[in-house]
Amino acid sequence: MLKADLHIHTEYSIDSNTSLDKLINRCLELGINCVAIADHGTAEGAIKLKSMAPFPVIVAEEMLTLHGEIMGMFLKETIPSGLSAPETISRIKAQDGLVCIPHPFDRFRSSALDSNIIEQIIDQIDIIEVFNARTIPFQNLNKAQALVQKYAIQQSAGSDAHTLAEVGHAYIEMPEFNGRHDFLHALSKGKVCGQRTSLFAHFYSLGNRLKKKLR
Repeated sequence: MLKADLHIHTEYSIDSNTSLDKLINRCLELGINCVAIADHGTAEGAIKLKSMAPFPVIVAEEMLTLHGEIMGMFLKETIPSGLSAPETISRIKAQDGLVCIPHPFDRFRSSALDSNIIEQIIDQIDIIEVFNARTIPFQNLNKAQALVQKYAIQQSAGSDAHTLAEVGHAYIEMPEFNGRHDFLHALSKGKVCGQRTSLFAHFYSLGNRLKKKLR
């Protein structure tokens, strides 16, 4: 079985300073043996880590569209941010990638994809993140799960880690898989596990973002 953290950021994201080497070591310490690297606006870190890690690495990317964030999974190259949601999805599909909606309906996160857009593109969504360790509580966290059940979409979970300490806070226990198509089948047999990350983690991200902008 895999312990798959399907939403991690590295130093290739503007708000993270997690090096690839340290991430590998941290995953090995925790028993996380599959990751999806979804840096903001670039797939380069994920591509590089895939060539380094002794466990499966899914090349992903979190793109900020005109309507909020969409994650592409099993990508071959970077997709630019700033496009419309339909154009972003088109480019993900052109790479035979999977469309995942991260942290949907999170009203405390301005980057969450607009709920009206989600309804419009529902037939093109492959995966919905039903548990994100960075999601702030005190809001309805069942809407994503209800959408998964209503439309028979696969569910995902991830730490959304921007620091080493956050890695593995949320993950999916799932069977091993071979490639993009087998991944969806394995995901259907997965179990969501994990815990919420401290609110202080958001301040680390903000600090990293400011430091990188000042450079």
